[in-house]
Amino acid sequence: MHQVVARHIDGTIIKGSSHDVAPGKPVCHIKNEEGTHRIDFADLKALYFVKDLIGDPERDDSQEPMEDDIRRRGSRLMEIIFMDDERLVVLCNSFPPRGDRFFVLPVDLESNNSRILVNRGAVAAMNPLDA
Repeated sequence: MHQVVARHIDGTIIKGSSHDVAPGKPVCHIKNEEGTHRIDFADLKALYFVKDLIGDPERDDSQEPMEDDIRRRGSRLMEIIFMDDERLVVLCNSFPPRGDRFFVLPVDLESNNSRILVNRGAVAAMNPLDA
């Protein structure tokens, strides 16, 4: 089971746990105290895999990668700008990412997010930040 936060394009947020997330599948399910929610990836901005469902809303993740971060090996530094103007700086295994949905890693090692499944349909721009 993974702890996840589903952020919908319309601003709706659903938090809970899921065991059936796969980028190639059109839906997943999130279970929380309210029941089981069917999540259509086409309606999502992104699905955040989190360390803690509460998180720290006051914390701003760093947008600068650490030079000695071993996750940078084989990854590209990339900026994602969503349709709602949210900006993320992330690591991506390939640029441009393939498919309608793709995984990225936050550059901040202390982030509550361990990885993020992005819906390409909610993205306004993707820009490589490394040469």
